[in-house]
This record gives sequence, structure tokens and C-alpha cells, in this order.
Amino acid sequence: MENKTFTYRTQGTCSQLITISLAADGTIYDVRFLGGCNGNLQGISSLVRGMTPDSVIERLSGIKCGSKPTSCPDQLCKALQQIKSE
Repeated sequence: MENKTFTYRTQGTCSQLITISLAADGTIYDVRFLGGCNGNLQGISSLVRGMTPDSVIERLSGIKCGSKPTSCPDQLCKALQQIKSE
């Protein structure tokens, strides 16, 4: 597998777009959010770097933001699930 970059349009969050880059071994080497809480999203991006998509999904799936039914971490998981299904 070669390095690949994917773009995901979020739904129900302040961030609008997530760009995810996977290394040749399938681990995450970069995540960038467009919009949202900049500091928090930089932190999430840094924390998931080097992790497998499955590990991120296991840890962050289902997190909610306030009264919203989703969050930026949850949307990242939805993006990773979509990538896995392609």
C-alpha cells in the first residue's frame, strides 16, 4: 500500500472538513481539520498520529459535543470507517 490522503466532509460539527493521510503501513500520519476548535483539534491530530484507524475508532467513536449527537472526534471515526470500507 502506498501513502494515501482522504478528505471527509463533516456533518453536525463546527469543523467542516477533515483531511486524513495514511502511511504505507496503514497508520495515520497526518490529520487536519478545517474549522472547529483549533487547539483541541490540533491536540486530537497529534494524539492519533501513528495510530491505526481501528484504534482511533475504538477510542473516539460515539463522543458527543454538548447536546449534539456527534463531535469532531466522532466525525473523525466516521471518516476512518468510510476509508476502511473503500
